[in-house]
Amino acid sequence: MEETKQLGEQPIGKLLLKFSVPCVLGLLIGALYNIIDQIFIGNSQLGYLGNAATGISFPIICIANAFAWCIGDGAAAYLSICSGRRDSESAHKCVGTGITSTAIISVVLCVICLIFCKPLMVLFGASEATLKLACDYFYIVAAFFPLYLMFNVMNSMIRADGSPTYAMVALLCGAILNIILDPICIYLFDWGIQGAAIATVIGQVVSFFICAFYFKKPKSFRLTKESFCICPSILRNLITLGGSTFVIQIAMVVMTLLSNVMLFKYGNLSRFGSDIPISVFSIQTKVYTIVCNIVCGIALGGQPILGYNFGAKKMDRVKQCYKKIVVSSLTVGILATLIFICYPQIIIGIFGKQNELYMDFAIKSFRIFLGLSVITVFIKVSSIFFQAIGKPIEAMVASVLRDMLCFVTFTLVFCTVFESREAGAGIYGILVASPLSDIVAGIVIIILTMRFFKRLPSTSEVKKEPVTIVSTHPGTIITIARQHGTCGKRIGELVAKKLDIPFYCKELTAIAAKESGLAEEHLSSDYEQTDYAFQKLYLSTDVGRRGMIAQEQVLRKIADEGACVIVGRAANHVLWNYKDVVKVYLYAPEEYRIENIQEMYNDTKEQARQHMHRSDEARSTYYRNISGYEWKNMSNYNLCIDASLGKEAVAQLIVEYVEKRKDVSCL
Repeated sequence: MEETKQLGEQPIGKLLLKFSVPCVLGLLIGALYNIIDQIFIGNSQLGYLGNAATGISFPIICIANAFAWCIGDGAAAYLSICSGRRDSESAHKCVGTGITSTAIISVVLCVICLIFCKPLMVLFGASEATLKLACDYFYIVAAFFPLYLMFNVMNSMIRADGSPTYAMVALLCGAILNIILDPICIYLFDWGIQGAAIATVIGQVVSFFICAFYFKKPKSFRLTKESFCICPSILRNLITLGGSTFVIQIAMVVMTLLSNVMLFKYGNLSRFGSDIPISVFSIQTKVYTIVCNIVCGIALGGQPILGYNFGAKKMDRVKQCYKKIVVSSLTVGILATLIFICYPQIIIGIFGKQNELYMDFAIKSFRIFLGLSVITVFIKVSSIFFQAIGKPIEAMVASVLRDMLCFVTFTLVFCTVFESREAGAGIYGILVASPLSDIVAGIVIIILTMRFFKRLPSTSEVKKEPVTIVSTHPGTIITIARQHGTCGKRIGELVAKKLDIPFYCKELTAIAAKESGLAEEHLSSDYEQTDYAFQKLYLSTDVGRRGMIAQEQVLRKIADEGACVIVGRAANHVLWNYKDVVKVYLYAPEEYRIENIQEMYNDTKEQARQHMHRSDEARSTYYRNISGYEWKNMSNYNLCIDASLGKEAVAQLIVEYVEKRKDVSCL
């Protein structure tokens, strides 16, 4: 709590340095795996053909990673939830389910990739000159998919178990070993591209065993044989919680695959052929990953600072933190852009000396494709910023607009247009698509950012009375889940008044924001979300998951203080292991609910109907993300009541039920 409080008091620059440096280092270590092989291969006899071969297999490795990171991130979030609710039973099942399901998925992917290696390499852009090299490299990498993917999943679990340093050491040991073994395997043993693959998988195997050793004595759970039986409901939770990671990774695959296909198609029609462009793109993609990891590390380090101060309504500190993040990130982006434009040959030379034709295309590609990298940096930082302050739509727009919508569209259009004007010129269409995507997406993000800050009040305008948890006597905790329009909040207030116990509804968001340092926007009522599809994806982001965890922790703190009434936030599931909980579900005919919504919000009948359906879908999505179960399933509740009986009558029924339970328990 003291550390959280410091987020609102210590100098922003000092805090940003403290939180961002570990993020940057962690991301850079991960980038080493992607770039070390390229450097040693490019400087060997294999040259650019070797780099093209590894670049061809990269999208398939990304697809495999998408599954692992989805389950890994989902398991990390679920472990945090289990830790907060002191649910060691679900924690060990979560770990076992995650490891077993990853093992099955990885074996299936391994078998498919080994059987269909050649067709896959051709599909992803291999030419006659690179097909054998690509297969030689990928056969070895794919054969070790099970250990590689399980290492990624376990590494996420270790971080969530409160051992981030151990997780980083495991990752770092593999990366360092890869660096040491690459020259030995490639040059000394003369194993060529297979040597690069062997060095990579040895590093991955070592990282796997370091991670596996951790599970002998984890902090918050203990594994048994039963742990590794897949629990379907937990697996659904893991996939849901890791959904955004999967989407982002697949978006990268789509970009890389499209690039490879276009480079192969139009490269063959140009003087460069297909191998040179694919090799260059493989290098520049991984070089730019380093730039992205630095700026994303800076922005991710700023997330807790932004979230806390936004939640605490310290808007001046939000602005100050945002400016420092943007200035730091743009400085990195400007330096990188200048190097890409003015000195591309230096970067290219790190990956080996090549022929004049190669250098000609590589210099053009770095200068054009990466010519507006500074804007790309701003777009990525903006996505993380909007996540941090609880703006799911803006965050998702910033995440997918540039890479998915703009780049894919511009690539398809300009490759065709350029080729129609001059034979062999289609290859330049993909180069032009990148800076144009930066310009269009950058303009949209600037507009969204300016609109946000224009509406942002000053710190002095948003001071609120603090909301706190009220201590009460031991007794029944009443949770009320409700369809929108059933007047659940008013009924809950009546019940609390009749029983003379505290009442919590929207107060939960303010308390959770205060306790966790997150912005209240992360924790806002489900029916206030403008689009449940965005909400569903947003809940699976890191900040969305933290928001759910924060509210669960607050719900348990409230329950620990004694008898109360809690409306919403999947409280019936969160408090499932508390002894004296009455779980109520309120439903009603649609027409009754529509009339209530019209009265509450001054909606037209059609607006009220849309409002009702959108809200119910959002509540269902939130409940499913938290519990893995269906929100409307009445078997999850002790008492289900038709709210059209009237607010007073329903409240009285709940009170009578609570009293009856007390009488029965006394017998």
